[in-house]
Formats: sequence, C-alpha cells, structure tokens
Amino acid sequence: MPKMKTKSAAKKRFRVRPGGTVKRGHAFKRHILTKKTTKNKRQLRGTATVHETNMGHMAQMLPGRGI
Repeated sequence: MPKMKTKSAAKKRFRVRPGGTVKRGHAFKRHILTKKTTKNKRQLRGTATVHETNMGHMAQMLPGRGI
C-alpha cells in the first residue's frame, strides 16, 4: 500500500492546531480592495477556524495530521 500524500495546496493554506481544529485565512482580501469598505476589510483580518462540517474534507486532504 503506498503512502497517503498530503495535498500541496492544503498544506500551504491550513494549519492544524493542537486541539485538532484547523486554522485558515479569510477570503476576499487579496485584490479589488478599493470598492470594499474599511469595516469589511478590517473584519477580514486575522484567522478563522474551519467549520466542523468541513473537517471530513480536511482530514482527507491532510492525512496523518491528527484531525
């Protein structure tokens, strides 16, 4: 049986926290920022947590990471 590989895109975009939750960045913050309000851009700062309904997909993309 071959080794299970981690998706390269997923390992660049997500980090697994010690408790088993997954940290992600916000979308819609890269370009076309002039038409977005200051409040909207401010609320997109920082990180967010992947929702529990998507954790099955995260476990498939990041095998062996303790998810």
